[in-house]
Amino acid sequence: MTQAKSLRRVRTALLAIALAAASSLAQAAETIKVGVLHSLSGTMAISESTLKDTVLMMIEEQNKKGGV
Repeated sequence: MTQAKSLRRVRTALLAIALAAASSLAQAAETIKVGVLHSLSGTMAISESTLKDTVLMMIEEQNKKGGV
């Protein structure tokens, strides 16, 4: 497994943990801001732009289900 794949898996796992923690903490119908640290330019942008799109898709799907 390459270092880039390992890093991608770690970031995905951390994102899942952060989203799970945010969903357990948020009880009210107020806006929840989700921050994701990904490169959108430079050498890492090629692999990380896909991760950004995945996060946006996951958030959109969760909002369609009624949010957290």
